[in-house]
Amino acid sequence: MAKVRTGLLSEIVTMSLDTLRGSKMRSALTVLGIVIGITSIVGMTSLIRGFDERLRDSIRELGPNTIFVAKFSGISILGGKSFLELIRRPNITIDDGRAIARDCPSIALVDIFLGAGGYSRSRLYYGHDRTKQLSIFGATENFAAVNFLKLQSGRFFVPGEVEHRRHVVVLGQTAAQSLFPSTDAIGKVVRIGADQFTIIGVVGPRPSPFGRNSGADDFVVIPYTTHEKFYGKVVKGSAKVFAGQITPAMFRTGMIAIVPREDAGREAAMREAEAVMRIRHNLKLEQPNDFDLVTQDAALKVWDQFSRATFLALVVISSIALMVGGIGVMAIMMISVTERTREIGVRKALGARRREILWQFLVEAIFLTSAGGVIGIILGSSIGFLVHWLTNFPISLPWWSFALGIGFSASVGIFFGLFPAFKASRLDPIEALRYE
Repeated sequence: MAKVRTGLLSEIVTMSLDTLRGSKMRSALTVLGIVIGITSIVGMTSLIRGFDERLRDSIRELGPNTIFVAKFSGISILGGKSFLELIRRPNITIDDGRAIARDCPSIALVDIFLGAGGYSRSRLYYGHDRTKQLSIFGATENFAAVNFLKLQSGRFFVPGEVEHRRHVVVLGQTAAQSLFPSTDAIGKVVRIGADQFTIIGVVGPRPSPFGRNSGADDFVVIPYTTHEKFYGKVVKGSAKVFAGQITPAMFRTGMIAIVPREDAGREAAMREAEAVMRIRHNLKLEQPNDFDLVTQDAALKVWDQFSRATFLALVVISSIALMVGGIGVMAIMMISVTERTREIGVRKALGARRREILWQFLVEAIFLTSAGGVIGIILGSSIGFLVHWLTNFPISLPWWSFALGIGFSASVGIFFGLFPAFKASRLDPIEALRYE
């Protein structure tokens, strides 16, 4: 009995393939919508997954216990707060960082760095070579420790260099590769604008969700006291917004990075830092914070919400293409049933049963959409690799994205092929033989 069923299934599959080979153009046009839908699912999934994994790596580089105090962050923006409201918040200053270091017993290290708002940018010069515009950060001697930066060579500042406004600089990878691609940078003297700085260290490559050459390494670090001398001090006052105009000066703020003591814990450090900042900003008990406290967990939580919404939108958009493709499959299969009415009548007259006719047309629909799914997977993967090759954007092609593509395409074939198959199986053999 099993052999008979296997032989019958093999015959149905062979007949279905012969039918599809006999009308190549029709079959190709039928699966076009399926190909587009699966291509978008696989291609966008590879890019979103690659970006997701790289971004998570970047966030984890912050360290599990590091706390950032910022004027505003992506957490507030994604939380629905008005950008104009956020830009009016008081600036984060050097004095804020000193107050936290002085009044928070649960905190081990505090660093405040300037220039994060992008207001201090310049080129570096060495001889006849120069870099592109880079961010010039001003920081304390704790910058590398609280940001978990790995030095490729040299060292970071010492307190005396910060206190005495020394002209020393630590290069990011972009500056090091631009000016010293094959030589040791340590000890060399470069110019930032018109002022000379001695290189004391080079930071190793930093992870970036956008891949290499995406801006993550476009920075150099100098002592914050030296930064204030060249770019001015950050004052506490709120930025004034006139007629909705946003200017670079509104981003002239600092950012504080905090590492709690191991025996105290992150929650205690956050409570103490929050209390100090609220007192310094004269906030009443019922008033919300006019600053952001950002941790690795909070950043990952916000990104999880955003990535889920993005993936859901991708599935919805791709499903529309799959539905259009499925309607095309059903229309073509209905035409095929009409054209092959006499063939169905002959087969029924020779003893073919309803379920055999039903399976024949259903298998044709499944083969059509599955072939479209395979083509879509190949095209989607190719698009992902092409984008990665051209832009170095990270990609990820998990096995489940291929299974999802095949599963979706086969499901479309079953769903939209069922009605034409039922119609073919229920044809009266006598009426079918009379059909012209």
